[in-house]
Amino acid sequence: MASVPFYSLEVMHSQIKSEVDAALRSVFANNQFILGSEVEAFEREFAEYSGVGYCVGVANGLDALYVSLKLLGIGNGDEVIVPAHTYIATWLAIARVGATIVPVDVDPITMLVGAKEIEAAITKRTKAILPVHLYGNACDMSEIMQLANKYNLEVVEDNAQAQGATHTSKNTGSFGRCNATSFYPSKNLGSLGDAGAITTDDEQLYNAAKIYCNYGSSSRFENPVQGINSRLDEIQAAVLRIKLRHLEGWNAKRRKIADQYHKNLLGCDAVTLPKFGEGCAPHLYVIRASQRDQLRNYLSSKEVETSIHYPKPPHLQTAFSRLGMKQGQFPISESIAETELSLPLWPGITEDQIDKVCDAVKQFYG
Repeated sequence: MASVPFYSLEVMHSQIKSEVDAALRSVFANNQFILGSEVEAFEREFAEYSGVGYCVGVANGLDALYVSLKLLGIGNGDEVIVPAHTYIATWLAIARVGATIVPVDVDPITMLVGAKEIEAAITKRTKAILPVHLYGNACDMSEIMQLANKYNLEVVEDNAQAQGATHTSKNTGSFGRCNATSFYPSKNLGSLGDAGAITTDDEQLYNAAKIYCNYGSSSRFENPVQGINSRLDEIQAAVLRIKLRHLEGWNAKRRKIADQYHKNLLGCDAVTLPKFGEGCAPHLYVIRASQRDQLRNYLSSKEVETSIHYPKPPHLQTAFSRLGMKQGQFPISESIAETELSLPLWPGITEDQIDKVCDAVKQFYG
């Protein structure tokens, strides 16, 4: 293993080991592994944390996005505006409901989608906006919601990378009528496997999601709709309940780590540093660097592990070649893909490790 791994759960998990052990023993003893008391409790607690009335646990973040769009009635003939710079899951969810993907470029500084770019892409067929909060920063949801109200559009937030972040003191995942998040293990709030959730203030959508994600079943052996099997299990819910109690403290540590990176790398002209806004919950520390690939190789030689989020935008992936989009169509997103580099960030990384990373970056550029 690298002396500075890109990500490690060791410190966080050591802090909660006794709690998790007790919770897993309890689930095992209860012999209720699907749709039990742990899931019900986590859904209540995460809804309260998110500032919404309801939460539905699902199997993963992609399902959360798909079901949110599906239950809002978005499908064939509808257009959904989405950032060109995002993980492919956001696009996959739109394709899965049969809607038309309408990408827009992002801001070169924040790397987030903005209202100006969104409004320019709105047509008579536009049905929804799917803003993606990235790296722990929230999109400007005030402006996006104003647009949505102006044009009578639905909003589904992709909140997988901003759990605990806020915009105007309001939690991400609480602006749209139906919103999605992932609890993939490396997220700020991570499970021990795949898991996700839908958040909403709409009781009708909540009830519909509960039925749709459980085979379309309203009660045992009664299926009023054709649903899917996408359920958060008791083990993941039990672990997430424990981690949720620690999330604010871990996010505070993430902010402190991001601050140290910023102070250490300030003045390194070959690197553009991320700008974390008020209410951030840093998930990734993403720099933009000249000679990115050479820098990454150099850091690897110094036992510093890094990652790239993301090396190829969705519009250039073979999976979406049918859309006929070309190189150069979204220049900012393509430039980000060519220059971004994610440095190690997790609660428990030491000051010495951060110094080692920053010293190696500065050494590379001489």
